[in-house]
Amino acid sequence: MASSMELDQLLLPVNTTVAALALAVVVIVLVHVVLNAVGRRGLPPSPVSLPVIGHLHLLRPPVHRTLHELAGRLGPLMHIRLGSTHCVVASSADVAAELIRGHEGSISERPLTAVARQFAYGSAGFAFAPYSPYWRFMKRMCMSELLGPRTVEQLRPIRRAGLVALLRSVLQAAPEAVDLTRVLIRMSNTSIIRMAASTVPDSVTEEAQKVVKDVAELVGAFNADDYIALCRGWDLQGLGRRAAAVHRRFDALLEEMIRHKEEARKESAASGSKDLLDILLDKAEDGASEIKLTRVNIKAFIIDVVTAGSDTSAAMVEWMLAELMNHPEAMRKVREEIDAVVGRDRIVGEADLANLPYLQAAYKETLRLRPAAPIAHRQSTEEIRIRGFTVPAQSAVFLNVWSIGRDPAFWDDPLEFKPERFLPGGGASENLEARGQHFQFIPFGSGRRGCPGMGLALQSVPAVLAALVQCFDWACPGGDDKTTTSTASIDMEEGDGLVCARKHPLLLRGEPRLIPFPPLV
Repeated sequence: MASSMELDQLLLPVNTTVAALALAVVVIVLVHVVLNAVGRRGLPPSPVSLPVIGHLHLLRPPVHRTLHELAGRLGPLMHIRLGSTHCVVASSADVAAELIRGHEGSISERPLTAVARQFAYGSAGFAFAPYSPYWRFMKRMCMSELLGPRTVEQLRPIRRAGLVALLRSVLQAAPEAVDLTRVLIRMSNTSIIRMAASTVPDSVTEEAQKVVKDVAELVGAFNADDYIALCRGWDLQGLGRRAAAVHRRFDALLEEMIRHKEEARKESAASGSKDLLDILLDKAEDGASEIKLTRVNIKAFIIDVVTAGSDTSAAMVEWMLAELMNHPEAMRKVREEIDAVVGRDRIVGEADLANLPYLQAAYKETLRLRPAAPIAHRQSTEEIRIRGFTVPAQSAVFLNVWSIGRDPAFWDDPLEFKPERFLPGGGASENLEARGQHFQFIPFGSGRRGCPGMGLALQSVPAVLAALVQCFDWACPGGDDKTTTSTASIDMEEGDGLVCARKHPLLLRGEPRLIPFPPLV
């Protein structure tokens, strides 16, 4: 009896603790339910959330597909809570149009994550800078000078050199299979770095490619610091420390790029084609400029351009080639058009694009189905009302570009790859361009925060694809890696991250089809 009483006394504190914890859990859940019910008043439809994490438990990679599935149940305008952050998701062309046309001034900011803030030098860059005189100045300079038609044209030889290197690597590998994912990323990275700073030595370019890969992984990773208030400042995943180390490496490379450029400018005052760094340094030295660019502004902009333009271009070429291989009739039409317009004694180039309408249609169809940036991110600066619902200030606003491109209200057979829809009589041809004016087709975003590199992408991506299709017959390696098959389909599984790339490397054999092969110039 005594021992039993002693045991009860020993267990009493444990039982009391368990009961207290159970009561605390019940209270937290009840408070959450009440606050959730009150807080959701006036907000767009939303799934049931959990305490602390909100709807984070519902998100699975790739996130744009998860949001697409939720929108199928909740509608084209919905509310989700990622930890402490309110988010509104637009999944149809009509809702996107209402947000951009009706509330552009209220959603003109971009959410800045903890990792992105490091690489943007705070708000010194352009991509994440707040809407301000500095941002408007940089936007005008992007559209007219840095990424405008004249500069894109002047830098064409750099892109051509990258394409030549790509074709040479495929030729040298034949008849073995080539990892096109790897060589396309290398070509894209090298070209964009050379367009940014053409005078840097190869060693800097090589190191920059490695750093850009690290930046893409860090910026695309989920960081609890950004969403869960209890985690802020603790860097529980170590992403902040990793980002700081990568940023130091990138900053050192940028300083070396600028130093080489400054030395080259001193040695040669000749006026010729200018790369992006030349244009930025000219503005920094211009005493009459309305905004005085600092060295930090310049470094932040170069990071913006290099990280945003590298993987996206490579991913689009890869998606387009994969779609054409899975649709042999479309591949045949693209190839026959190139042969008819360009011939077989020279390699197709950017200057030929205007005369290749089917190629352009195939590119548009790839952009519709496989946008490189499947979600456009905005942030509300004030409370707005849309469709009878309230969007609180400081809410993240997501435009699900991937869903919008599949909106059945605007697209017949929206899941099918049909380039013909963009040709005369195809149902989507009349003045439909990817420049953000038609909300059923916004692969580069729309409005003030639309992608400033759109013009470059519309030139470079189809030209690379055209050369790959013109110069080689492509086939999948066989099971024993010694045979090939032209009938095997390419898997189209998507990876995770800010850039929507294929999940698995694209391994193909390229058999030269132009004999003799044209000079690689």
